[in-house]
Amino acid sequence: MGQKESKYGAHLLTRLTLTLNNPMPSCQSPTHTTHSFPFLSPVSLARRRRRLAASSSSAAADEPPGMAARSPYFVPESEGIRAGESPAAALRRILASPGAHQAPCCFDALGARLVQRAGFPICFMGGFCVSAARLGLPDAGLISYGEMVDQGRLITEAVSVPVIGDGDNGYGNAMNIKRTVKGYINAGFAGIMLEDQVAPKACGHTEGRKVISREEAIMHIKAAVDARKESGSDIVIIARSDSRQAISIDEALWRVQAFADAGADVLFIDALASIEEMKAFCAVSPKVPKMANMLEGGGKTPILSPAELQEIGFSLVVYPLSLIGVSMRAMEDALIAIKSTGAPRPGSLPSFQEIKDTLGFNRYYKEEKQYVVEQAQPSSANIVLRLKITEKSGTQKINEGIPAGILEKISKAIPGLAGVNFTEMLQGADQSQKGKMLLDREDATGDRIQVSIE
Repeated sequence: MGQKESKYGAHLLTRLTLTLNNPMPSCQSPTHTTHSFPFLSPVSLARRRRRLAASSSSAAADEPPGMAARSPYFVPESEGIRAGESPAAALRRILASPGAHQAPCCFDALGARLVQRAGFPICFMGGFCVSAARLGLPDAGLISYGEMVDQGRLITEAVSVPVIGDGDNGYGNAMNIKRTVKGYINAGFAGIMLEDQVAPKACGHTEGRKVISREEAIMHIKAAVDARKESGSDIVIIARSDSRQAISIDEALWRVQAFADAGADVLFIDALASIEEMKAFCAVSPKVPKMANMLEGGGKTPILSPAELQEIGFSLVVYPLSLIGVSMRAMEDALIAIKSTGAPRPGSLPSFQEIKDTLGFNRYYKEEKQYVVEQAQPSSANIVLRLKITEKSGTQKINEGIPAGILEKISKAIPGLAGVNFTEMLQGADQSQKGKMLLDREDATGDRIQVSIE
């Protein structure tokens, strides 16, 4: 990776570049640079900065400037799910609006919060990166339904933008798919992606993939639609076919058309090998949104900008490796630096204050103040005191636990206690001061009088 100036558009933009197998088409004139990260054109960046400036006065009181102020590429949090709107309804609204909407793939709650904070309207929980981060294992059918639902619940609770969950092949037959869809609904997902691979599944853009029959694949989508209806949900069903690589492009086009007829809301063919194939895909069921997978760093599908993808006909774009990839590289670099010098390279990590800002410490403290309850001191009258009266000879006359309120009332009748103000002596005291001696004196007869907290 390195820095390079883009030749596209009227402006020169600085961006991170990846080695790509597929060149940019000469017939296109994109307005945005090819990228794997949320880098913006000068016009878009200026608009974002104006929005940030307009909201900075109110935001500054809640949270000190962190990454949003430090980096021009970080933008205010996206609009997200509106009041009274379900996550799925928010996703449908976004997909119905113009544009190829970007959805970086996250693998945990922190990554999802960064996606939202960077201004993306959608987050995608990818099976590849969750399997890598949670298990340290390849995306080869090893991660389970339960692990994915558990991870997804943590992610959806951390953000206010719609989250799409990778449902792999549904983890079984049609009945398993119904359970998977219902579980993803309960976990808070706005959408679920289901593929037509056999079990155990293989990772996308890899060799050796096999798909189930046409009939079974269609039945799986119908089962997902039925599960949605039974749950009273509007979760978005993304039907994915891996048959492009397993069989042929013609088979993949046939399948996604059948998936649309079965009730799928969004269509996706993995590993499309050319722009021509991408255009042919988008021509199928034109009114049904299409998803593109920009596999960073060397997949089979051409890497195009959002503007180019929109022109072809895509409504949703996912980036499966960006966050997990840069996280792996950053952790490796930090560990090498720690081992050699005892600390990460200067400037390679955010400050502790920036980390706290990202995690929402200031917002937490502000909300916490709403629920602070003043701890009332216990009434001194309820504190139990131990009264001991011992004669000169050592004979113990009294050794009793008596509530302070009662002892104060009867103190006038006990020689040596007359005039003692126990209320004043117990000011600020509580039962946790057990054993504290409050009074130790002799009366006129020589008896020793001791009063302590019981």
